[in-house]
Amino acid sequence: MTTTPSPPKAPGAPAPDPRGSSGTGVEAGDHTASDAPNAHRSTWNSLLGRLPRRGSGAPSSDRATSRDRALAALILVVTTSVFIGLWNMATTGDDGGLAPTPAATLSSAIEILSDPFYREGINSVGVFWHLLASLQRVLTGFLVAAVIAIPLGFLLGSVRSARWGLDPIIQILRPVSPLAWLPLGLALLRDAERTALFVIIMSALWPLLLNTIEGVRSVNPLHLQLARTVEAGRWRVIRSILLPSALPQMITGLRLSLSTSWLVIIAAEMLVGGRGMGYFVWNMWNKLDIPAICVAILIIGLVGLALDRAVSALHKVVPHA
Repeated sequence: MTTTPSPPKAPGAPAPDPRGSSGTGVEAGDHTASDAPNAHRSTWNSLLGRLPRRGSGAPSSDRATSRDRALAALILVVTTSVFIGLWNMATTGDDGGLAPTPAATLSSAIEILSDPFYREGINSVGVFWHLLASLQRVLTGFLVAAVIAIPLGFLLGSVRSARWGLDPIIQILRPVSPLAWLPLGLALLRDAERTALFVIIMSALWPLLLNTIEGVRSVNPLHLQLARTVEAGRWRVIRSILLPSALPQMITGLRLSLSTSWLVIIAAEMLVGGRGMGYFVWNMWNKLDIPAICVAILIIGLVGLALDRAVSALHKVVPHA
């Protein structure tokens, strides 16, 4: 029987290694047990590299060009000027009624803001004391709502059975107007201050909860599968995968919750009395001091803008946001 001769070996080529191509006695592509941690670490680092980072993606509106900023400032000035002009036209003459003119409102603003921290009694205080009381209620209720909504949102976003079980309850309670909880709060708590906090919590809870749930659900399933492959712990998965992916939507929920809280507390303070911007507006109405009401509306709007900008700044400060 004849045998097929081996092909000629190229000059200088090394002799084949009988132990295999790796020279270790195993086939190419096999790894020893000591290589497993390095492989897992490489896979985990590759996974984290795919997650969104701060500054990645398209430039945000905060990086607008100088031309865009100048145009925005021009639009703001023109719009404000037109509004003041229409306001002055509507309130000048006999048809203006009780509505104050811009000049009367400016005069009232100068008077109110000249001594915003005065005290002449329990309820006769400067406007900034009312503002601080409203801010304290809003921030306290908002923080309590966040402590409830964020962990619950992670749970419902991660566990499908829990989400299916609690979703009907959430959808029943969510559309209820926050002010509808006010009589119930007064009946149960029998205290105006705690009732105001209760109303704030009920108004701030749902936007943050729903946005947290959707943020967790939007996580790429492949990332979670890779995390299970490398046997990452639960806390590491939350910190490195779930939180970075859900954070942008959570910040949206924070903005909505805070703005809703600020909106609701003004109306609640009109009904429960005491100190606060809502009480200040209602008290000025009882005195028919309409210019002071316009000043209070302007202060409420400016504070709402500042709160929204403060939460929006988290996109720049917090990693992954």
